[in-house]
This record gives sequence, C-alpha cells and structure tokens, in this order.
Amino acid sequence: MSLRRARNGIIAALTAFTFTAGCSEEPDTIASQAPTLPAAPTSAAPSSATATFSPRTAEVKTLATGLRVPWGVAFLPDGGALVTERDSGRIVQVGPGSSDGRLTVTEVGMIREADGNSEGGLLGIAVSPQYAQDKTVFLYYTSSKDNRVARWKLGGRPEPIVTGIPISGVHNGGRLAFGPDGFLYATTGDAATVGNSQDLKSLGGKILRMTPDGKPAPGNPFGTLVWSYGHRNVQGIAWDSGGHLWATEFGQNTWDEINRIEPGKNYGWPKVEGAAGQGKYVDPLVAWTTAEASCSGAAIAGDVLVAACLRGQRLWLAPVQADGTLRAAPVPALVGEYGRLRDAHTAPDGSVWVLTSNHDGRGEPIAADDRILAVTLAPA
Repeated sequence: MSLRRARNGIIAALTAFTFTAGCSEEPDTIASQAPTLPAAPTSAAPSSATATFSPRTAEVKTLATGLRVPWGVAFLPDGGALVTERDSGRIVQVGPGSSDGRLTVTEVGMIREADGNSEGGLLGIAVSPQYAQDKTVFLYYTSSKDNRVARWKLGGRPEPIVTGIPISGVHNGGRLAFGPDGFLYATTGDAATVGNSQDLKSLGGKILRMTPDGKPAPGNPFGTLVWSYGHRNVQGIAWDSGGHLWATEFGQNTWDEINRIEPGKNYGWPKVEGAAGQGKYVDPLVAWTTAEASCSGAAIAGDVLVAACLRGQRLWLAPVQADGTLRAAPVPALVGEYGRLRDAHTAPDGSVWVLTSNHDGRGEPIAADDRILAVTLAPA
C-alpha cells in the first residue's frame, strides 16, 4: 500500500470520527419556525409585480461539460474565467474562446498542496482587482495541516498568506471574494468543532476580511482578521447594490440560512440554529429546511440574490433591496433539473454562472457532468 493511500485511509477514518463526534451535538436552541418573510408587493398590474418572483428563468445555457466537482469561479479581464476543481486540485480556464457550441476548457494549473478528502481540497478562488497589472489570483485550499488562503500566479506555486484555519473532513467553508471596499473576504467553517465558532481567537466559524497580504483589513471590529463570527459553515457570499454583504450558511439538521452580515456581529452557532429571537445573536433573514436548501454558492444579479443549493438541487431567488432588506419571499428555480448546484457567480454579461456538483460523492452524475450553466433571469 502506498504512503499516500495509507494516509488517505487514516484521514478518512478520522473524518468519520470527527463528523460523528462534532456534528452530533445539538445547538442549545433550535428555532421552531422560519423567519417571517415579506409578502410579494401589490400592484395594479399583477404581472409586473410578480415577474421578479417567478421561478422561471429566461434562459439556461450549458457553457462547459465534463468537469469534476468544480467548486469556485472567478472572472478574468478578458471575459474568461478560472474554475477550481475540489478533488483533483486543477484550475481550468473556461473561455473566452469557444468550440462546437461550448466554451473552451484548458488546464492552467495544478495545486498539488491541496488535499482533496471529503469536503476539503481546492475550494475558493478570487482574481485580484488589479489582475491586469499584478496577474495575481487568490486561492483557498485544504493542506495536510490546515485550511489556508494563498496568492498564486498561473504556472507558479501558491504562496500562503493566511494559515491555521481549522481543518476537518467537513465544515471547511472556503469561499473567497473581493468586496466593494477592495478587501478580500474568506468564509471558514467550524471544522466540526463547535467551540471554534464562538472563540474569537480561532479562525474557524468566521467570515474573515483581509488585505491582499493576508493582514487584518483596516476597520476590522476586533483588530484581527475576524469580520463576523458564530457561523457553522458559510460557503456563499455576495454584495447587493447598497454594499451589504449577504451569506448562505449550512445549518445542522433543521435550518439552513441566509444572513445579512454586519461587522463584529455574532450569528449564533452553536448556541442557536435558525431565527431563535435571542437578541445577542443575529437572526437569519431567511431559513429553509435542509432538504430544500443546503445552499453553497451565492451571487447577486441586479436586485436578485441567487443561492445555489446542493441537497435542495435548486436555485433560490430572493429579491433584495439597496437598503439590505428583502422585498419579498424567495422563490425556487430549476428544481431537480441539473442535480446538485455548488456555486453561483455573476458574469460580466449579467448572467449567473452556476456550477453543478454531481461528482462529489453525493449526487447522481450523468455523462455531461459536471457542468457550468449560464442562467439569465427574467427581467424585473
């Protein structure tokens, strides 16, 4: 037996133990019902009032096929995109060229340091806002010791800028994105250790905000990398037109959440799950049962928050306003049509790229999987 195979067997065994030990603990309080959501607005012309909330989409186009567990996507200045594959450690460039009706897919890098076991591996990716000048990409990946954020240039080796993010077979977070303030945000999971989320000295169960050098960004509430805490496993973040940060979060057994994130606030895990109405913890604005959600990716297209869901096998479309509130209750789209949906990312042309995740060990892949879809929403 090879050393790598033996090590992977050990990690798998530890993962199973960690999952059983860490996830069996129930939160102190579980909300009895979902948050109260706003009703759809009334109008003299009902068709125009309900168009934004229709589960239909104007168009769904397959851009690429044959990927394996694509996890994150980030667009380049030329209109092409870089996509990570969680398990293989590959980074591929998708487009801008095309052939036979599909965008070209070309391998541009392999992150051999990424340890693809269970939910870990090569995860989030973000392109520097100054990419045309610095050619720098940021990656979030699982090493043999920790989760980490690294700088990377095509053809090179990753240069870690943040290390020591807790590691587990589950709950690794992993999303990266530059905010409208120019700083890099990273989401981390509690690594199946429930104490991490409430511990401000731990990087687990947090949303982090940093400079491109991995240092705490100016204005961070605690003078550290921590922007918000009390999270179980955030894997999707996006900003609305008013600059408010929204996040999708995996709950445990009862509620998956969408939260509006504010600096320094405590989002409750593992003390509460769902909207429990305890003042010292921020309640989610939306909560669904895990069977209809388990949303991993988030994007905002115009005034619609698009959440891509794994177990729920759908998109949730939530109309958000510039003041950081919901205009109406979310509606589902593409339910069961493409299997498990991992990420959503707004493209330069205004469409939303959606990554399927049917090869992740929990889906039922078809020959074309995994795919990248371009979803165009019906106009408001």
